[in-house]
Amino acid sequence: MSKQILVLKSSPRENGNSNALADQLVGGAKEMGADVECLSIHDMNIQPCDACDVCQETGVCIVKDDMQKVYPLLEKADAIVLASPIYWFTINAQAKAVIDRFYALETEQGNSLGGKEIGIILTYGDTDLHNSGGINAIRTLEDTFRYIGAEIVGIVHGTADGVGDAEKDPELMKRAFKLGQKLAEA
Repeated sequence: MSKQILVLKSSPRENGNSNALADQLVGGAKEMGADVECLSIHDMNIQPCDACDVCQETGVCIVKDDMQKVYPLLEKADAIVLASPIYWFTINAQAKAVIDRFYALETEQGNSLGGKEIGIILTYGDTDLHNSGGINAIRTLEDTFRYIGAEIVGIVHGTADGVGDAEKDPELMKRAFKLGQKLAEA
């Protein structure tokens, strides 16, 4: 049975650099026989968590928006990929809203994300991981996925500021493709 991989693209630009790397990852995963579903979360109506805690009692988020379509895909996936540009020294708001809503999947009834494999793709405008804020995003995501018991299989990050810059960096594209292959392995 092929692995189920869910790719969450958060860039507001369809032809953005983090999306280009995510597409490379998808190519690598599909080459290895994985079943891949991609969501452009920027185009979805995903509201912030309202901290009502009803999900902690019932196991169901009561906010009725597009996240209700994402939850079953997250639960079904063997691996989840988060692709984000760095905005103001961390992941963008679209990615953060989805992560905040993971709260509904980590309840007294269980943890639907525990044991999942995680891939991360980050692009930034600066040439330095620290100056760009990329390191902040990495640390935040490492802490997040450690807390929920999901394993980060790989992180692909790099400088790609202008539209198309990622595609001009063959090594960066190759690393994304290989991460897709790695995530698809049984």
